[in-house]
Amino acid sequence: MTDKVTEAKASARMIRIAPRKVRLVVDQIRGKDAGEAIAILRFTNRGAAEAVEKVLKSAIANAEHNYDMNVEDLFVSEAYANEGPTLKRFRPRAKGAASKINKRTSHITVVVSEKKEG
Repeated sequence: MTDKVTEAKASARMIRIAPRKVRLVVDQIRGKDAGEAIAILRFTNRGAAEAVEKVLKSAIANAEHNYDMNVEDLFVSEAYANEGPTLKRFRPRAKGAASKINKRTSHITVVVSEKKEG
């Protein structure tokens, strides 16, 4: 029996989109075929869709190049967005006060796997 790797992973770190917004997009593609997931992302009208599509394409390329997987058999087995470091900024307000603005970042990870035949 050969020990063939059946999954490939790609991640993007420090993406300047709040993880809550990215999770809405990532939830749409989890469990879908790779081609179908790219089609969904292409027509999703959200800012995070572009970043998630880049990571998905990278994971597919990693699977094809590094592990010799068949692209037609790939599906999104895992996809998640974790919180990265928060950039803290301040905005001037009335009467000399200041309010805090949190600019959140995300770490996006996508794992693609080959379908089991049988």
